[in-house]
Amino acid sequence: MAQIEIRDLGIDYRKPKSNEVFSAVDGVSLSIEKGEFVTIVGSSGCGKSTLLMAVAGLVTPSRGSIRIGGKDVSGPGSDRAVVFQEASLLPWRSVRGNVKFGLEMQRWDGGSLDERAMQMIRLVGLGRFSDYQPHQLSGGMRQRVNIARALAVDPDVLLMDEPFGALDAQTREIMGTELLRIWERDKKTALFVTHDIDEAIFLADKIVVMGRNPGHIKEVIKVDLPRPRDEAVLDSEDFNSLRKRLRAHLAEDMSSMQLVQEVA
Repeated sequence: MAQIEIRDLGIDYRKPKSNEVFSAVDGVSLSIEKGEFVTIVGSSGCGKSTLLMAVAGLVTPSRGSIRIGGKDVSGPGSDRAVVFQEASLLPWRSVRGNVKFGLEMQRWDGGSLDERAMQMIRLVGLGRFSDYQPHQLSGGMRQRVNIARALAVDPDVLLMDEPFGALDAQTREIMGTELLRIWERDKKTALFVTHDIDEAIFLADKIVVMGRNPGHIKEVIKVDLPRPRDEAVLDSEDFNSLRKRLRAHLAEDMSSMQLVQEVA
């Protein structure tokens, strides 16, 4: 049985000061196996973040269903942890204090909070920065703290909404490699939203390509690149083939957007 089952999902929004309904996502069905790393890619406004937030339990579906571990998702739960684009760290807490905060909120009962926090901080390579404040860290380091906080509560599913989107290209590439290193340890089921094609390919076992108006799944692509992966895979023939395939999808969406604008 798949760990995440999404069936005929639809998410509608009512426009402010109007009875008009906007369909952000419609007819989405997707199965994700335990331990899979799945990326979602698509043009801006295709509903990829909305879909992720629905899995997180932060957005209520208008129709269809989401099940995790055989149970219906009806709201946020301790089986899921979310990493957002902005690190959202508490500025008055140290690195250790921020990682402990997630454990405190979950009422962690798996042993010493300090020991658990330090275990995760060392995992993301920030052991000697445990007493630093967020303003003393680079953007990439702050996101490592964010990831450590999410992993500390030992979720079944890790949900990431463009967590490296605000980083420069070089740091983003480094963080992608680091994330895979961390993921390889426990093989948490991961759902990762990105607009970056190379990132989507590099990280994934499976890529979900979404289209617009309303948001829907155009294709699910299996990634057969060997693991563990490093930067060398970016130059491989198989990687380039996947890159061209994804670019074709995005180009198709951009063409349809331009056509709609011209008609309007």
